[in-house]
Order: sequence, then structure tokens, then C-alpha cells
Amino acid sequence: MTYSRYEIVKVPFPFTDKQASKRRPALILSDGEAFNSRIGHSVMAMITSAKHAAWPLDTHIEDLNAAGLPTASVIRLKLFTLDNRLILGKLGQLATTDKLSFEQHLKTMLLGQ
Repeated sequence: MTYSRYEIVKVPFPFTDKQASKRRPALILSDGEAFNSRIGHSVMAMITSAKHAAWPLDTHIEDLNAAGLPTASVIRLKLFTLDNRLILGKLGQLATTDKLSFEQHLKTMLLGQ
């Protein structure tokens, strides 16, 4: 299955210091038709509980219902690529206002603007 940009999915997120992984939400960043379906992988950003220490440019998700998330969360600019076959399912979609906030943070990170 191919997912589209700004969909929130559940993935097996690996721990950096362990062999295990935990099911976590992630935000699809790459385009479904132009990249994800052709390559079989998707570029994603980590989503984590807002209880963690903040990173520069964390984006707070305001519309949790649209995102399909049960608790306060942030999009963390910890980017990774994952084989689409490992995606465990769709949780929701980023709301328009959350997209705009995230796009500004992503632009700042990548282009310094």
C-alpha cells in the first residue's frame, strides 16, 4: 500500500540503543505517487509525546482528532526512510493548520529561512 504526504501512520520505530522496536506514529513526508509508490519506501518524521524534552523546531499537533492521536504530540524533525511494507496502518492526517506550522519548521531546518 502507498501512503500520501501528511498522512500519519503507525510504524515499528527502532530504539537507538537497543535491538527492539516500539509501535509509534510517524508523519509521511514524501509524495505518494512521485516517490513512495515508485521506490517502495517513504520518508517520514518522528511523532512523539509532548512530554519529552523539546527539540529545536518541534511542531505541536493541535488537531489530535484529525491526526488520529490519543494524546498531546509533536512532530520531531528526526527524519528517516522506511520500507512501505513495514507500515502497520494509517492513523489519520495532519490538519491544514498543523501542515502550515510544520512546513515552516521544515523549511527553516532545510533552508535556514
